[in-house]
Amino acid sequence: MKLQGKVAVVTGAATGIGRAIAHAMSAEGASVVIDYVGAPQLATQGVAEIQKTGGKAQAIAADVSDPTQAASLIDQTVKAFGRIDILVNNAGIEYKYPFVDFPFDKWQKIIAVDLTGPFLCAQAAARAMIQQNSGGRIINISSVHEDLPMITNAPYCAAKGGLRMLMRTIAVELAPHKITVNNIAPGAIFTPIDADVEANRTIESQLMKEIPLGRWGKPEEVAKLAVYIASDDAAYSTGSTFFIDGGMIRQAGSL
Repeated sequence: MKLQGKVAVVTGAATGIGRAIAHAMSAEGASVVIDYVGAPQLATQGVAEIQKTGGKAQAIAADVSDPTQAASLIDQTVKAFGRIDILVNNAGIEYKYPFVDFPFDKWQKIIAVDLTGPFLCAQAAARAMIQQNSGGRIINISSVHEDLPMITNAPYCAAKGGLRMLMRTIAVELAPHKITVNNIAPGAIFTPIDADVEANRTIESQLMKEIPLGRWGKPEEVAKLAVYIASDDAAYSTGSTFFIDGGMIRQAGSL
């Protein structure tokens, strides 16, 4: 098993990509903390599913945009499992409005969850990893929109662009501690965050034309990439973005 004995925290892991990553890391031997906000049912269900297969998991409620809760998430993890080896910053939200009409409170919320959240969680995790003195992995679930514009989605794109430079900067700073930092940049993955597109055949058809492989990605495909980056196989990779988008970043806007 690639992650045997490791402890992983996956934020926003009750659904979608985060849920798939939590399950995949457990299957590779990691003890997993499922971070969630709101009602606990989906998170506790995920824990039960992991435990049913013999894995170790715990659900912890934490709003990653809150400094106290982000720090508590890491502290509770260390208390429960003795350490932290892997942090996956997956929690994210988006709202779509024309730029000139974008509500300021929505801008603030997106930046808080999608950029400040990874900053706070990475900072808390890095402190714990440095104290352990055994290295670690920080993985941010970014987006093709860290590099690719998307109309009506300015704050989300700004947050993901910021996440790219946050990753690059702290990768250099944390390298002496043997902590690697990388982004995974999914394209069109079939998850609840894209429900509006999935439900509109016209928009979905237009989207598929932008993707050379011509299909949605699967959360499980992103999860497998996350497992690779978290494993010793990727020990020499840091400061990079790994695109998993069916070629979308190379073709979007070219047709």
